[in-house]
Amino acid sequence: MKKTVKIISVLLIAIMLVASLSSIAYASTTGDTLNKMLDAQKNGSANGTNEITTLGGRVVGIVQVVGVIIAVIILLVIGIKYMLGSAEEKAEYKKTMMPYLVGALLIFAGSTIVNAIYNIMTGLS
Repeated sequence: MKKTVKIISVLLIAIMLVASLSSIAYASTTGDTLNKMLDAQKNGSANGTNEITTLGGRVVGIVQVVGVIIAVIILLVIGIKYMLGSAEEKAEYKKTMMPYLVGALLIFAGSTIVNAIYNIMTGLS
């Protein structure tokens, strides 16, 4: 009975964590801003950097989302195995946690650092 409650609680926590990572933005542009953007595209003053910037942003976003999903799933699997394992198995799972934490940190920090560098560079120009 206790194992079932632990498994269900871990699953619920994982589902809540994944659900909280999604973000929704209710944003709109004003008519002035939209007209300026359309005029810049028609006049040719907007060069190909907008396309590259958009593509780069999408790639970083996709890598971040996939990395977070994989990290949560692996944490869930290791956590369940840790709860159900014997004392010897728990020691092994503790050893596997360090590389997992380093990898998860690199995924979270890597995409954040790239985004910060991008924001700094676009602010300078």
